[in-house]
Amino acid sequence: MEKTKKAQLASLKISKDVIATISRVTALETSGVAAVTESHKNIGGLFSKGTLGPVDISLADDFAEIGICLDLEFGAKIPEVCAAVQSGIKENVQAMTGIVVSKVNVTVRGIAIRN
Repeated sequence: MEKTKKAQLASLKISKDVIATISRVTALETSGVAAVTESHKNIGGLFSKGTLGPVDISLADDFAEIGICLDLEFGAKIPEVCAAVQSGIKENVQAMTGIVVSKVNVTVRGIAIRN
């Protein structure tokens, strides 16, 4: 009987890389997004140890906070694109992982001009 209780209480751990991949793909599928770019914290390695990717994941308790840096397409309406990225990432991460997303921070690094 004890083994069945322990088996029912087994937990699942999801890597931050999985959450980052879901976030990256969701952002790139959003209309108006040109690219997912490196975090401003990486410039010259002045502010961080190691390398931060373009998606920063912070897990505390049972909540995730996600930060992502983007380049948008020329002519895109920045507030609308950012809101779409935020809601898309929150919905997809929660649906695919079951982890509650408390916040999605979007940083627009630049505008991509296509020739």
